[in-house]
Amino acid sequence: MAAFRPVLPGNPDAHCAFLRLEIAALFGHSSRGPPSDARPKEASVDIIEDIADIREIYGEPMERTVKKQLPRLEKHSRAFIALSPFLVIASSDPSGRCDASPKGDAPGFVKVIDDETLLIPDRLGNNRVDTIGNLLSRPGVGLIFFVPGVNETLRVNGKARVTTDPALLEPLAVNGKVPRSGILITAEEVYFHCGKALIRSDLWNPEKHLPKGQWPS
Repeated sequence: MAAFRPVLPGNPDAHCAFLRLEIAALFGHSSRGPPSDARPKEASVDIIEDIADIREIYGEPMERTVKKQLPRLEKHSRAFIALSPFLVIASSDPSGRCDASPKGDAPGFVKVIDDETLLIPDRLGNNRVDTIGNLLSRPGVGLIFFVPGVNETLRVNGKARVTTDPALLEPLAVNGKVPRSGILITAEEVYFHCGKALIRSDLWNPEKHLPKGQWPS
């Protein structure tokens, strides 16, 4: 079995070590994932590499799903952002490796500057700065906004820049703490996504929420 730091009181990595041990037990002795013989052999898996083949399976998108996509933020999307306390932002590095990062704060923490521009405050966190680092070389981003209790989500795709401009960041201070930086996004595609995923998952149903203490924290 792979060696792990012991899970002892006072060990700052205790929780991480516990999770690694749990994962190792799940996959059978190794923390690196499932054993090689459990992974599907590429030669035996049907892989689709052409969009025409995809369209043959799924058909063309419905006209209304194409028409709902807008190149700007309008009153409905602005209102949704004002209600949203949580989003996920996706970015990629120069090699194409992707990253999705959660951002959350009080509803409306993302500032709508105008019909094309959003500002996401980047508050003190784990200092990995994965998203910001990616944006310095690959500005393309995808956002998905959530509002608790609402099954529809809002998607915004566009280009992003990183700013430390005090005039932009100081109004976003919380408890006197100004964000260290902000992510300025120029919206290029804006549309509401149907609620099927959240309906099927029953995400907002309190009866389906995991009881406190069932997952280690």
